[in-house]
Amino acid sequence: MPPSEEGDKLLDLVLWSTGDELWRLDLAANQFTRANPLRHLKASGHDLVTNASELRSEIHPDDRAEFDASMARHLKGQTDHWDVSYRARDVEGLWRWLRTRGRVVARGPDGRALRMVGTTGDVTEFKHHEIELEVLNQELESRVSQRTEALDRSNQELQARLDELHHLQAHLVNSEKMAALGGLVAGVAHEINTPLGIGVTAASHLEQETKRIGLEIDAGTLSLERLGQFRQLAMESAQLILRNLRRADELVRSFKQVAVDQSNEERRRLDLAVYLQEILTSLKPALKKTPYRIELDCPGPMLVDTYPGAIYQVVANLVMNSLRHGFDGRAEGLIRLAVSREDGNVLLAYRDDGKGMTEDVRRRMFEPFFTTRRGEGGSGLGLHIVWNLATQVLGGSIACESAPGEGVRFSWRIPKA
Repeated sequence: MPPSEEGDKLLDLVLWSTGDELWRLDLAANQFTRANPLRHLKASGHDLVTNASELRSEIHPDDRAEFDASMARHLKGQTDHWDVSYRARDVEGLWRWLRTRGRVVARGPDGRALRMVGTTGDVTEFKHHEIELEVLNQELESRVSQRTEALDRSNQELQARLDELHHLQAHLVNSEKMAALGGLVAGVAHEINTPLGIGVTAASHLEQETKRIGLEIDAGTLSLERLGQFRQLAMESAQLILRNLRRADELVRSFKQVAVDQSNEERRRLDLAVYLQEILTSLKPALKKTPYRIELDCPGPMLVDTYPGAIYQVVANLVMNSLRHGFDGRAEGLIRLAVSREDGNVLLAYRDDGKGMTEDVRRRMFEPFFTTRRGEGGSGLGLHIVWNLATQVLGGSIACESAPGEGVRFSWRIPKA
């Protein structure tokens, strides 16, 4: 078989397999020749069209401008090939999507295009899928936009709720601090009442005995023995009054300093050993009617530049947490607070021999509003306040170790300055 015939058959086979038509356009003669024409198209009824310009009238009016512009660019040599999609009527009058690809294969000496060769295929099904996909993408973009707007609104609402929660938390923390200060004042009144009451009783008794001894002096019946008894009574009463007044003075000074520090956010330099003793003195009213004890181990002076009020609040909350949770239902209990130096910082080791905690409770103990005594007066803020003060205000750290039946061990580090 001659090579030309073999090539023609091979070309026919390719056109048949793709379904495309092969066309040739003689621009000089304005003739259009087809091979394997698309018979279902209105403009494809003839293999040879002597007036190629007539074919343009079958193109959809909305697509003609792009069809003409793309062809003009290629004829001028501005593009390597011609590739355009457009709509044309079929024999039933329906619009079909076509894709035409071609190239200029001959030009005159002046560069003017003389002949073009190319293919045209029906891409209606593909185009419909493309349009459906575009519509689907637009719908997806619209849904994403709507979901994004909804998510933004939800985030704004969540942020507003979070801000409200932080405000409420700050209010509750402040209320907790004021409640602790109120409890301190009540403890002051109760604790000072005892030495003052003893002093008043002793002074009243001394006053009565002084009046009696005066009457005896006036009546001339005062004996030497009676004078000696009065002297002994006066000495004992004076000592009793002085001892209790000193006790009251010690309590007032201790409570005053602690109360001022608790309500004041300013930092100052202090001896931690002395200050911790003052704190424990202020907490004695809470321990007075219980079988529980507190021991302080702080060898020598321990000077720090810090916030005293925060230290008081942490120690008070840890002690009250031991009383309410660790020693609940127990006949005895011991709290030990040991102070030592560690790498330029101060380490306070707080321990109690109470009931301890499960691992789940230990992991959540510093969370705000977490409490194991829900409905029994527990606010869930005590240990959260401890963590916040120890880390944020004092700039240190605090960690806890505990297990059921083994009490708790808090390791609390405070920068010395």
